[in-house]
Amino acid sequence: MITEFGHFALILAFFVAIVQSVVPLIGASKRWNGWMLFAEPAAITQFLLTAFSFGALVWAFTTSDFSLRIVVENSHSAKPMLYKISGTWGNHEGSMLLWVLIVTLFGAMAAFFGGGLPPTLKARVLAVQSSVAVAFFAFILFTSNPFDRLAIAPFDGRDLNPLLQDPGLAFHPPFLYLGYVGLSMAFSFAVAALIEGRVDAAWGRWVRPWTLAAWIFLTIGIALGSWWAYYELGWGGFWFWDPVENASFMPWLLAAALLHSAIVVEKRESLKSWTILLAIIAFGFSLIGTFIVRSGLLTSVHAFATDPERGIFILLILVVFIGGALTLFAARAQAMEAKGVFGMVSRESALIVNNVLLAVSCFVVFVGTMWPMVAEMAFDRKLSVGAPFFNAAFTPFMVLLGLVLPIGAMLPWKRGRLRRAVWSLRYIFGLALALALLVWAMQTGRSALGPAGVFLGSWITFGAIFDLWSRTGRNGNLKRLLRLPGADWGKAVAHTGLGVTIFAIAGLTAWEVEDIRVAQPNQPFDVGQFTLTLQDVRRVQGPNYFSTMADVLVERNGRPVTTLQPEKRDYPVARMPTTEAAIDYRFTRDLYVVIGDQQQDGGWVMRTYIKPFANWIWAGCLMMALGGVFSLCDRRFRVAAGARKTAPGGVPAE
Repeated sequence: MITEFGHFALILAFFVAIVQSVVPLIGASKRWNGWMLFAEPAAITQFLLTAFSFGALVWAFTTSDFSLRIVVENSHSAKPMLYKISGTWGNHEGSMLLWVLIVTLFGAMAAFFGGGLPPTLKARVLAVQSSVAVAFFAFILFTSNPFDRLAIAPFDGRDLNPLLQDPGLAFHPPFLYLGYVGLSMAFSFAVAALIEGRVDAAWGRWVRPWTLAAWIFLTIGIALGSWWAYYELGWGGFWFWDPVENASFMPWLLAAALLHSAIVVEKRESLKSWTILLAIIAFGFSLIGTFIVRSGLLTSVHAFATDPERGIFILLILVVFIGGALTLFAARAQAMEAKGVFGMVSRESALIVNNVLLAVSCFVVFVGTMWPMVAEMAFDRKLSVGAPFFNAAFTPFMVLLGLVLPIGAMLPWKRGRLRRAVWSLRYIFGLALALALLVWAMQTGRSALGPAGVFLGSWITFGAIFDLWSRTGRNGNLKRLLRLPGADWGKAVAHTGLGVTIFAIAGLTAWEVEDIRVAQPNQPFDVGQFTLTLQDVRRVQGPNYFSTMADVLVERNGRPVTTLQPEKRDYPVARMPTTEAAIDYRFTRDLYVVIGDQQQDGGWVMRTYIKPFANWIWAGCLMMALGGVFSLCDRRFRVAAGARKTAPGGVPAE
C-alpha cells in the first residue's frame, strides 16, 4: 500500500510542477502578486510529495518488497541493510527519482531562503526550476517508473551489482547528484535573468551561493568516487579518465569557472554575458553527463542503463532546455551590457584568464570523451582515447592555471601593476623553487614530474597562505586575520587544497613502486623498503558472498609493520567476483596489496604497490570542499545582501 501511495505522490508532484512552471511566469509578466506568490507553496509541496515518493521506494527496498520489479533486480533479502538502502539509487529508475528529488529540494530551498529576491525574479527562478522538474517527472513516469509491479512476485531478488555494495558507492551518488542537479539553480537564475532582461551585481551575489553549494557537493562526490575506484577495483589507480568520470569532472570545471566569473559580476558588473553563458553550459554538461550514463552511448563500469529510447528522451530534454536558453541568450545579449571598466592588468583580467583555462580544459576533456563515438559514427573506426591523451592535453592548462593563481589573487581590482604583484611573491617563489630543487637533488634516475609537482603545489599553497596573511596589514594583526570574511578564508583553504592535490598527484605518479609476482606461501620477498610474506590463504563466508582471504605479513628492517588481508569475493546470487585490496594507510604513503588467482605450483599472483602521498589527494579535495563551506558561511550570503526594497504590489522599486 505504501508503494501505491508513493506512486500517486509522484504523479501528483508532476501536476504540481506543471502548474508551478506556468502560473508564476504569467504572474511575473502581468505583475500579479498573488500568482507570483503561488510559486513558494507549490515548490515546497512539490518537494514534500517527491520526498514521500522516494521514502516509499526506500521502504520497499528495506522491507524486500519483491513485488516491485526494481527491488527484484537490485536487491536480495540477505544483503546488509546499508546496501538495501543504497540499492534504492543504485539503479536507473531509483537514481532518476533521486535526481528529481534533488531538483525539487533546491526549488524548495530557493523558496524558503529567497526572501531577499525581488518578487518577479524569484517567481521566474522557481518557475524555470519547476520546468526542469517537469521534464524529469515525465521521463520517470513514462519511461522509467520505479513503482512498476510484477504479476507474480519471486521468492527473492537478483542482488545489487557487487561493485556497488560498498560504503564509498553508497554515499557517492547522492553527493554527486547534489552537485549535478544543484547546477540547475544557476541555470534557473540565468534564464530568469534573461527573461527579465537584467543582470546586475545583486544577481551575481544571489547566484554565487547556489553555484558554490553545487560545486562543494560535486567536489565531495568526485572525491568519493575516486577513492572508491582506488581501493575497490584493485587496479591501484585513483582516476581512469572513464567517460562517466569525465561526465562529472566537466561540470566541476565549469562550475569553478562560474564561481569566479560571478565574483566579477558582483564586484564590477562585468562579464555578465559570459557568466550567464557559463551558467547555462554548466548545467548543460550536467545533462550531457546524465545522457552519457543513461543512453548506453559510451561504455563504462559506472553506467546505469543502456536503453537508446531513454537516451533519446534525455537528449530531447537537453536540446529543449539548453537550446532554448541559448536562443534566449542570443535574443537578450544587448541587455547585458558591462558597466565596469578594468585594465589589462587587474583582478578582473586574472579571473578571465582563470575562466579561459578552465573552459578550454573542459573542452579538451569533452573532445577526448566523445571522440571515439564521433570516429565510429563518422568514419566507421573504433578508437580508444585513454589516459595518455588526457594527461598530455589536459595537464598543461592546469599547470598554467596553477602558475597564474597566486599572482592573480594579489592583483587589485580595476587596475594593478603586474611587477608589484610578482615582486610581493618573490619569497614564495623562492621557497617553492628551493623545495623543488631539494627533491630533485634527493631523487636519482627519475623524471622531473616529482620536482615540478612539488614546485607547483608549494607555489599555489604558500601563495594562498601569503594572500590571506597579507590581508592582516603590515604588522600581521592576528585579530584582524580572525575577523576576515568567510569568503577570504574559503578562497585560501580551497586554493591550498588545490595545491595539495596537485602535489599529491604528481608525487604519486612520479614515485610509485609497483611489484607483480607469483608469491609462494611463507617465502618472503622485498618491495621497496618492505618485506612481505604470504602466510596463509583461506576461505571465508560473508553475509552474501564467499571470500578467498590472504594473510600477508609486512615487515620493515625485520620489524612487523602490519598484517594485510586482501580478498577475492564471489557473490553467488549476482554471479560476479570482486577484488578487495588491502591497504595500509600512512601519512606519507599507502602500502597496497591485491591477491589474484592461485597458480599450478601452489603460489598466488600478488600485486603490491607503494603509493606515496596517496591520501593527500583526497585530503586536498576535502580542503577544497571545506573552503567552499567557509565561503558559503560568509555573512554576506546569509543576510539579504543586495536585496532591493519593493514597492506596494510586490513590484521592485527603482
